[in-house]
Amino acid sequence: IPAPPSNMAVEEACEMYCRAANMFKMAKNWNAAGNAFCQAARIHMQLQNKHDSATSFIDAGNAFKKADPSEAIKCLNAAVDIYTDMGRFTIAAKHHITIAEIYESELVDIEKAIAHYEQAADYYKGEESNSSANKCLLKVGAYAAQLEQYAKAIEIYEQVGSSTMDNPLLKYSAKEYFFKASLCHFIVDELNAKLAVEKYEEMFPAFSDSRECKLLKKLLDAHEEQNCEAFTEAIKEFDSISRLDQWQTTMLLRIKKTIQGDEGDLK
Repeated sequence: IPAPPSNMAVEEACEMYCRAANMFKMAKNWNAAGNAFCQAARIHMQLQNKHDSATSFIDAGNAFKKADPSEAIKCLNAAVDIYTDMGRFTIAAKHHITIAEIYESELVDIEKAIAHYEQAADYYKGEESNSSANKCLLKVGAYAAQLEQYAKAIEIYEQVGSSTMDNPLLKYSAKEYFFKASLCHFIVDELNAKLAVEKYEEMFPAFSDSRECKLLKKLLDAHEEQNCEAFTEAIKEFDSISRLDQWQTTMLLRIKKTIQGDEGDLK
């Protein structure tokens, strides 16, 4: 019976795989590089080198990202499992974001992207990295609203708005989050939107003086009167000074469609 390979031989094999992987990378053969890094990761695991194993899985994921997004996700998930097992939640969160971005741009699976952003936000919160958690949550909020999950979006925008309004460096952004929450309310129900705007003004007095709040009030009046021209005019006036982004435009169009006899165009 041949003797089992010594640790030294196994370590040597591992090194060979890493060298091969880097040569494949230089040749831009991403699949081969990914596979070689995966082999190295498995050997590291066998040798109980958890940290090195995770690093190799990340290298594999980065290589596969250029050729095979689904394989990349498998490798990154393997690394995330190792990091969470080691209690390294901040780095696990970072890689959950990478996975979410692959789902967003390569695989266009928004539900899965949302799940990974939520997981990242959860880990960041646990590590008291609130601004990183908020960044992830804002992604979730924007997608939730696009998917018409308004209650979820409102909850996120209110939560992030409340957590930023007391921070002197971030309170400028808080009005934007309350504006977005109000738009989500508005799509669901006009009265709810009215009450929400009042609530946000009370919570965050600076909101009252914001152009966003003034726009909301004009839109609420126009909507109440079912006056399509006034609605469009208020938006144009706002947009001429500070551009509305794609998300805001989409939400405003959805609100505008609830005005009777409208063709649903902001221009």
